[in-house]
Amino acid sequence: MVQKILKITSANQLGYVCVMPDRQYMQRALDLAIKGVGNVSPNPMVGCVIGYKNEIIGEGWHKKFGDAHAEANAIDTVKDKDLLTESVFYITLEPCSIIGKQPACTDLILKYMPKKVVIASKDPNPDVNGNGMRILADAGIEVIYGVMEQESITLNRRFFVSMSQNRPYLILKWAQTADSFIARKDFDSRWISNEQSRQLVHKWRTEEDAILIGYNTVKYDNPLLTARSWQGRNPVRIIVDRNLDLDITHKVFNSGEKVYLFNTKRQKSRENIHYVQVDASNFLSVMLSYLWQHNIGSVIIEGGAKTINEFLAAGYWDEARVFTAETKFGTGIEAPVITGEYDTELNINGDRLNTIYNPKTKLLWQKK
Repeated sequence: MVQKILKITSANQLGYVCVMPDRQYMQRALDLAIKGVGNVSPNPMVGCVIGYKNEIIGEGWHKKFGDAHAEANAIDTVKDKDLLTESVFYITLEPCSIIGKQPACTDLILKYMPKKVVIASKDPNPDVNGNGMRILADAGIEVIYGVMEQESITLNRRFFVSMSQNRPYLILKWAQTADSFIARKDFDSRWISNEQSRQLVHKWRTEEDAILIGYNTVKYDNPLLTARSWQGRNPVRIIVDRNLDLDITHKVFNSGEKVYLFNTKRQKSRENIHYVQVDASNFLSVMLSYLWQHNIGSVIIEGGAKTINEFLAAGYWDEARVFTAETKFGTGIEAPVITGEYDTELNINGDRLNTIYNPKTKLLWQKK
């Protein structure tokens, strides 16, 4: 039988007692899962802890897309495999029941037949959703899910939105002056935010699959779009240039990293640049579908104003991260105006950072 914890209390009507060690083990599994950020997409981040008589005997997380899953990595760390039949597995996401780049995790767990598997949340992938838990329960393993469920879903909100919308999770990012300008009239935007804020943006770039900008940003800023101020991978670059007016001598095209150049005129590839022709009438939706089909699970959209406003107008955004600096321009290009659920506000050495969520897509990952 599969049981679900509807509310985390000392006991509930389902007869399952959620004692403190359950939450402690699951919190540890969540702490492990987040280590996969920026490396496992389009897969979710997953952590696994194996407990035996109130001790952790094994733990692991999904480290890289295509490599071993959290459950396999955790089992590998257990020195005495004979203990697994009397152990409890704590997993942040339902074990997969399908064969992909790795074997099904349910088959691996069944090989050792632990006495109990505690799961934080279901896998939203329709090919898995509930099947992994049912397979384990039908084999006689006690299966509990719902322990720290919201924490698990929030961690993998990119995956939950991407699975339900068939597009990448979209993060809008911009910096604006205290008088609400995103750039000067000549499109110059250097520098609105401070050095610490810009370093944080480079960290974010390592955590997402791709970064997107439009024609004006390439032409006037000539950015590299790398994560040079933070250790980690560089994102795939996405450029929107509908009429192919840009000169490909710009820096963004010449760093060796993959570039998708979305346009309405040409479909071809040359070295690291992939021209993707998209119909003008439904440009954004076709572009996002293409990216999703090519394993781009999240995109950070860094502008400029025209590009960000286009995504806002179409409703294609899930999260916005807005820096407001103390600087004033007096005149210039107005910053986008956004309405949504303000979640956090941080002070970054004088810059104010607000995180805003799209209330429509937030329903996909926040339980009520």
